[in-house]
Amino acid sequence: MDSNNLHLAMQLLPLQLWNTLYMVFASAFFAVLIGLPIGVILTMTDKGHIQARPHLYRILETIVNIGRSFPFAILMVALIPFTRWIVGTSLGTTASIVPLTLAAAPFVARLVETSLKEVNRHVLEAAIVMGSSTWQIVTKVLLREALPSIVSGITLVIVSLIGFSAMVGLVGGGGLGQVAIQYGYNRFNTFIMISTVLLLIILVQTVQWAGGAIAKSILKKRGQLSHD
Repeated sequence: MDSNNLHLAMQLLPLQLWNTLYMVFASAFFAVLIGLPIGVILTMTDKGHIQARPHLYRILETIVNIGRSFPFAILMVALIPFTRWIVGTSLGTTASIVPLTLAAAPFVARLVETSLKEVNRHVLEAAIVMGSSTWQIVTKVLLREALPSIVSGITLVIVSLIGFSAMVGLVGGGGLGQVAIQYGYNRFNTFIMISTVLLLIILVQTVQWAGGAIAKSILKKRGQLSHD
């Protein structure tokens, strides 16, 4: 193995791994902050639910569907003026959080909606009969019952964001994707390319394992999963 390649990898990969983690988890946080309430509103306003508002539901559903249908590469470029307005630049790791967040938020909203609609109707009806407020139904019934499913959904979103984060390297977004493109692909450096890909694979597997472990832990505490 070329010592120069090893030295270059040791210089680049730790910092850019940190940049990838920063942009992925920051954008996941903001995507949940935006997508979670939208998912709740979609659930509550759907036909047959306790706050049915068909017109509002259709408007939100259309917005979410449009957001989900945009290819990330196109969205990333289209949002350059908006990104520049928000953070003052369209380049760099922090700037990448804007398109990553807006790409992930519609997926979070739809995953939350799907999870909440899987909650047993009898549990929901029991809460209504007991006179629970809308806030109590959302926080103590819907979100609590759907938490393992929501955790699994957010795990999938984070895995997708890792893939998207590699793409922002094409436009100077930093992270492992930029290392792979700038130092691996453009300079025909196979060692850097393989090292970057391996790090991304390890990162994805770690996130999947952690998300699965958290969801299983919640189910075990509720007695819905054996402790084997």
